[in-house]
Amino acid sequence: MHIAVLMLALMTIAKPAWADATKPVKLVVLGDSLSAGLGLPGQEAFPIKLQKALQAKGIAVEMTNAGVSGDTASGGRDRLDWSVPDGTDGVIVELGANDALRGIDPDLTRKALTEIVQRLKARKIPVMLCGMLAPPNYGAEYAARFNSIYPDLAKQFDVPLYPFFLDGVAADAKLNQADGIHPTAVGIDIIVGKIMPTVEAFLGTINEQRR
Repeated sequence: MHIAVLMLALMTIAKPAWADATKPVKLVVLGDSLSAGLGLPGQEAFPIKLQKALQAKGIAVEMTNAGVSGDTASGGRDRLDWSVPDGTDGVIVELGANDALRGIDPDLTRKALTEIVQRLKARKIPVMLCGMLAPPNYGAEYAARFNSIYPDLAKQFDVPLYPFFLDGVAADAKLNQADGIHPTAVGIDIIVGKIMPTVEAFLGTINEQRR
């Protein structure tokens, strides 16, 4: 009994003040296979686990998994309008990994991500960017051009940035599936744990704007 009371008290402490008496925040994760959950049961996908982690802290969210395996930043832009319906309170953009894997011109990736942010801002929908890093096989010049896209856009449009979506998971065989690219369920847990502070701050901003 005492343990249950202690756990309840800890959860209450962890719950942000703004989470009280607010309707659920409707979030869309606009992404590729990394957020779609390729190779994992549906309940193990990033958006579902992130929603559960937030709800465990008393933060009411309704998460939509708009991840499409194989999508590039341009693909995400082209389906933006039907992937992000009216009434959406915020969008987490997780795109660009396929661009980097295929060696797509970083200028095209930058253009597509710029248009995504611009179009969401025009709809008054807050945006959070998840950064991606280019693999080393395309060389230092390509990596420099690609890797700068996300911090540049975050600064240009004043949107929050989680610098590297696969932080703590990339290149660790134990945390990735056999293809060495897509995280295991444990890998997703690590991503969720690391990204939580940025997402919580993003949600706090959204709730301030909704008042």
